[in-house]
Amino acid sequence: MISQDQYNRIARALPVLSRADPQLVREFTQAAFFASIPAGRDIFVEGDDIEAIALLISGVVRVYKIGETGREITLYRFGLGESCILTANAILSRQTFPAIATVEEEAEAVMIPAATFRGWVDKYALWRGFVFDLLSQRLANVLLIVDEVTFRRMDARLAAFLLARSRVENPIEITHQEIAAELGSSREVISRILEDFAAQGLIQTSRGRLEVLETELLQTRAVM
Repeated sequence: MISQDQYNRIARALPVLSRADPQLVREFTQAAFFASIPAGRDIFVEGDDIEAIALLISGVVRVYKIGETGREITLYRFGLGESCILTANAILSRQTFPAIATVEEEAEAVMIPAATFRGWVDKYALWRGFVFDLLSQRLANVLLIVDEVTFRRMDARLAAFLLARSRVENPIEITHQEIAAELGSSREVISRILEDFAAQGLIQTSRGRLEVLETELLQTRAVM
């Protein structure tokens, strides 16, 4: 059960609640509970049975897969006011979790028990629409990743990744292994492409960091 103060904070992060009828609001305050999750904690790992779904009030969660060879690929991240579509799908289909969800930035979440979550999807059109909107938006992102992995060259994907990150911070604090995990490649492949970029003067690298030097030229590589 959550307090009124907690509900007010949750409602600011989840605008859907402002349109909820009194019955759904009452059930929400009674069934939901608040949780704080430290950075580095796995919320779910592959094969877990899902007992509750987390809607984030703060923080960031990374959802990723690890292949048989040990390579990682990031499927998506979710943050304020969002949830994990793989968790929602596992609850609705009564299956186990198919990936790994790890807290990257210390998170606060409102947790909704799985049975309650399923019941609200059946009972409330508003909640059903909210869940389906989450599913459709995130599915489009996942399909984009599949398309990139299947059809786009790794050097172009890496160039686009570096450009996007450099808009947030430049130099970028990241290791070759972390980049490989983001893009679903091996560290050796990423290191080789980065060496090529550095030789062309596009970037400058050092241990655990790299700096984009030539944005326009790197943009050209991103669309090749």
